Amino acid sequence: MNKKIELLKNIIENSTNIVFFGGAGVSTESGIPDFRSKDGLYSQKYKFSPEEILSHHFFINNTADFYEFYRNKMNSLKYDPNITHIKLAELENKGILKGIITQNIDGLHQKAGSKNVLELHGSVYRNYCMKCNKFYDANYIFESKNIPYCECGGIIKPDVVLYEEALDYTVLENSISLISSCDTLIIGGTSLTVYPASGLIKYFKGKNLILINKGITSFDSIANLVINDSLGNVFSSI
Repeated sequence: MNKKIELLKNIIENSTNIVFFGGAGVSTESGIPDFRSKDGLYSQKYKFSPEEILSHHFFINNTADFYEFYRNKMNSLKYDPNITHIKLAELENKGILKGIITQNIDGLHQKAGSKNVLELHGSVYRNYCMKCNKFYDANYIFESKNIPYCECGGIIKPDVVLYEEALDYTVLENSISLISSCDTLIIGGTSLTVYPASGLIKYFKGKNLILINKGITSFDSIANLVINDSLGNVFSSI
């Protein structure tokens, strides 16, 4: 493993345009549960499945139940960035890392100091009235009771991409632009099973494709470097 870490460090030192593409595994070491591991949200028992609760039709038809789950399980305000978030922010500050594409909605990359963060699935920090589009911050949502309503009477919806909803086109286009122009793409903390996010890899035309994940992925065979370890262990060595 030390040889792989040394190789990763060498690649980073010799790259001028790195992009990081991350999933839930980036934030698990901050204490935020992921979805698909044996201890993840999808393995826990609820009245409805998490996939059902986090769907557009459930939000519309069972808004109170949605918010009960959302406040219990999706509140990331109390969590702090971990070593991976911090190291990525340092690489961006040095001008080596050009951007982060994340599937997470927790805002921890920005909390660590990263500036160019593309959030494929939105963010808990942004919430809008479905009627007048007025903005509400995360504290308003997580501190409210039952269904949060706007002063105009409309229901407030988190700016997160639910099942059955499309990804934001601009975010997707900007992500494609970042990936297609970088020389090194580091993918970390994701099983690469969620589409269309995982389909972004096909736009990579650079030199170094690096996968860092505890488990294997279906893209391991095309990567230049595969490190099966936690992101914390890897980035604490960089």
